[in-house]
Amino acid sequence: MLSGIQHFYFCKRQWCLIHIENIWSDNQATKEGEYLHEKVDNPSLIETRKDVIYSRGMPVVSKKLGFSGILDMVEFHKSSTGLPVKGRDGLWEPIIIEYKRGKEKKDQRDIVQLVAEVICLEESLSCTIKVSYLFYDKVKKRLKVEITPELRNLVYHLSESMHQFFEKHETAEAENYKNCTRCSLYDLCLPRMTKKRVNVKNYIANHIEEEEL
Repeated sequence: MLSGIQHFYFCKRQWCLIHIENIWSDNQATKEGEYLHEKVDNPSLIETRKDVIYSRGMPVVSKKLGFSGILDMVEFHKSSTGLPVKGRDGLWEPIIIEYKRGKEKKDQRDIVQLVAEVICLEESLSCTIKVSYLFYDKVKKRLKVEITPELRNLVYHLSESMHQFFEKHETAEAENYKNCTRCSLYDLCLPRMTKKRVNVKNYIANHIEEEEL
């Protein structure tokens, strides 16, 4: 799933629990996110304002990434360097607007999802997209994201790793971070306990190796 790359970047174990073990639990943050996307992801809504077409809930797929999903919003801006749109005169340049609750993150979890969406849309429309945006609902602000080769390579690397976990049906080991308690899967993941078990196994293995020496 296209949006899963955000979970994978943030926490591989979280992604594995959701997409491999089919474990899910809601909290206030996930419910707020669902409500926000219910307002945006309406494929029946296509608006035109001046020289911009607004298309919601657009399905996309990428064979290169092995992803498919639904885009929140694609804006088509009239441009001499754009592409033709059925039923419309002229050429139009596509720009993705990905809606997020809250505000800008300190890491790149939202950015990698947006870049993955760009790669999917490029493949679907046979075009190149240089810029797209993240819209943060809490602060009502757009964040401009340049779609650089470095970000594209990061997304390809992450997608390959995701497919490897999925094909092996492996669940990543737990990591105990300070923000773990804010995760909706915290009570199911139990990072302190599962991480502790891993450490005990390592201790026993190392102790045996020392005795053999």
